[in-house]
Amino acid sequence: MFLLRATVKLRQRIGRSAPHDGERSTTLLGDWYATRLPWRTQVALLVNERTLLPVLMPLAPAATMLARVADQVGDVLAAHSVPDLVIRAEVDQMRSWRIAPTANRSVVGIMNEFAFLADTWRDATKPNLFDLAVRLAATPCSPLYQRHVSPDRELAALVQQVSP
Repeated sequence: MFLLRATVKLRQRIGRSAPHDGERSTTLLGDWYATRLPWRTQVALLVNERTLLPVLMPLAPAATMLARVADQVGDVLAAHSVPDLVIRAEVDQMRSWRIAPTANRSVVGIMNEFAFLADTWRDATKPNLFDLAVRLAATPCSPLYQRHVSPDRELAALVQQVSP
């Protein structure tokens, strides 16, 4: 089970469900934060709390967005050369979820920076969300300066710790 900490704008689109008190994600990567990007074709931007790894995906249809998150995260993890065993375990645990409000202002700030960069770097006529997410993952992030500097490197270090 993973906890999606969504902004108010996104929760209005995908619905609301409150986590039980003290409930945490059971996945390796932990909680995910998400917001809606108001592009011509609306996009959901997800950012992992532990690694700051960004994932972009179409928001529509909003009712099925949460069911599609696991596969999208799996594709992005594969693009970062995460071992298949780790990807399968993560995706399997992400098949169930809860929605909650955001709780970490630092992650929300990074999500806002990624939204600005994604808007700047995208091709307005037909953005390639997958390539854009991979490009965003190489962005230096101040919360990671004392560790691995960018989300892609932070993810690689985490995977190296848990993989034999």
